[in-house]
Amino acid sequence: MIIQRYSPNSIQNYKSAVRAFLQLAERKYSHPREVKDADIEKYLFWRIEKHHIGASYQRLIVASIDKFYLSMFNTQLNIKHLYPHTKNKSLPVYLTSRETSRLINCVTNLKHKCIVQLLYGCGLRLNELLQLKMNDIDSKNNVILIRNAKGGKDRVVMLSSLLLDSLRRYYKEYHPEEYLIEGQGGGPYSEKSVQTIVKNAASKAGITKKVTPHTLRHSFATHLLENGTDIRYIQVLLGHKSVNTTEIYTHITDIAQSKIKSPLDLL
Repeated sequence: MIIQRYSPNSIQNYKSAVRAFLQLAERKYSHPREVKDADIEKYLFWRIEKHHIGASYQRLIVASIDKFYLSMFNTQLNIKHLYPHTKNKSLPVYLTSRETSRLINCVTNLKHKCIVQLLYGCGLRLNELLQLKMNDIDSKNNVILIRNAKGGKDRVVMLSSLLLDSLRRYYKEYHPEEYLIEGQGGGPYSEKSVQTIVKNAASKAGITKKVTPHTLRHSFATHLLENGTDIRYIQVLLGHKSVNTTEIYTHITDIAQSKIKSPLDLL
């Protein structure tokens, strides 16, 4: 996978998925080679029923097990049918500008506020936020370097003056050394902590939508598009490989900005 230029994060995700499967398999078999295709199907069904995993994680599990057996034992498994057939094509959930403002203003803890402002103000993925380091912040040029993002590529995003002010106050109070948002022991902050911060902020703001860290990234893209930013710039800021991925946000703004009236309003 290293030769194939998979990112370190992707490699870690594949390893974790295989490890979880093998830990259960070793209860039944003395060697991984004894595992049958039917065992993998049963495991997948159990994960879907017990842990309610989504289609993307199901895809990761199948791919990781498939690659493991091919690379370790030169065995081609017959599990292609276990990949999810369709991707979820639903429109992304996003917040309006007013909802976003309410959410941010509800966060009083300085560290938590920086987390929310980074997610929304830079359009970051959760893992990108957690991997940010002190030397990734370029205050002179008002940019933040996102290293080794999805697809193994670096990119640069804007650093707003409001966020920079928050980060300066945060640095004086918390004194992070390596990671920008430090967890216990100086390591990266935990995913669950960030998810809880965002969820609690949305609840305090009276927002009834299901709000996750990724909702703030969706909101970042949607608001840029609403303000007239070229979609190709948004593609670069989000780190999308193809502009087709970014174009989903045009469906949201086209509906929001269109002058077409609902027939209900014409009655």
